[in-house]
Amino acid sequence: MGGGAGTRLFPLTKDRAKPAVPLGGKYRIVDIPISNCLNSGLRSIYVLTQFNSMSLHRHIQASYKFDNFSPSFIDILAAQQTSAGSQWYQGTADAVRQNMRYFLERPYDYYLILSGDQLYRMDFRALLHQHIQMGADITLATKPVKPHQVSEFGIMQSDVDRRITGFIEKPSDESALQEMKMSRELLRAIGSDEEEELFQASMGIYVFNRSVLIESLHNQLVDFGKDIIPASIKNRHVSAFIFKGYWEDIGTIRAFYEANLDLTDVVPEYSFFEPDSPVYTHPRFLPGSKINGATLRQAIVSDGCIISDAHLERSLVGIRSVIQSGATIRNSIVMGADYFELDQTDSSQPRMGIGRNCVIDRAIIDKNVRIADGVVITPEGKPP
Repeated sequence: MGGGAGTRLFPLTKDRAKPAVPLGGKYRIVDIPISNCLNSGLRSIYVLTQFNSMSLHRHIQASYKFDNFSPSFIDILAAQQTSAGSQWYQGTADAVRQNMRYFLERPYDYYLILSGDQLYRMDFRALLHQHIQMGADITLATKPVKPHQVSEFGIMQSDVDRRITGFIEKPSDESALQEMKMSRELLRAIGSDEEEELFQASMGIYVFNRSVLIESLHNQLVDFGKDIIPASIKNRHVSAFIFKGYWEDIGTIRAFYEANLDLTDVVPEYSFFEPDSPVYTHPRFLPGSKINGATLRQAIVSDGCIISDAHLERSLVGIRSVIQSGATIRNSIVMGADYFELDQTDSSQPRMGIGRNCVIDRAIIDKNVRIADGVVITPEGKPP
């Protein structure tokens, strides 16, 4: 699902779809769910798009190409006017409903529905295996979270057999919340401390049986998390797949910023250095980065960069970045550039990149930005 307006990630989504936002220096957010699918052996993929979709379409088309003799595909399904309707997608469920004719063209027994704004690594074969083994109609991936996190998620209640029996969307009532705690038996079954107070948060990842998906969308409900799932719990076998690995919703500026900077840790919780489950992206054929006397500490520097006598600390530097001498960058994300600027024809504006003697701290610098010499960007502003 990649069609949301991405308002929580604005202004990074001012001119691009949320799944097209750069991640980790050289990737896009959409590369995460697609790579998880490919690494799980799932190669029939649809990407539903709507807002600011140009760069997202371009990235997918340039990145994921299968040979002509393979049945594999990644199809982009953009919101469109048809004889059946002319409305934009009204929510996640409505987006799937409007495209059901395409999904039903192929004889799939199960449908996996994913979000386009999360950072995680999951083998979906385990999820599908549990779904089939338990004879479930719908399976939700859930993540154990602590009490201070529950207000951010839809919280599920399940029995020891992982059948979901209750749901509260972003709960605030303390008494109702206590009834949703994971039981000691369930905590023991997943290998957690029985005394720990944990709740199951919905990850926005769903598996539907074919017939159940058709029936569930035979109405005007528009959202899976808010409408379809709560209604289905009452009369269907809805199961929880409890995921204990790293997972982060990076759909807000704060979460996106922190998840990116966490990648610079010596041993990060999520790592792109996983040979058995790589993250795929657009092959750009850029030269190696050129470092001219810089000081780097916990920094990720992507391909095609030129860094001259600068100081970088706990920061990410995106592709084709130019950072000039004397610049100091701390706790920041520099997303890079879409092209090399070899000759500057307009002398009235700074060169693309970070100018000389700049100080940048706790900031996100979007692509193709020009920052002149001596600029200070910090939460406190320029010192006196």
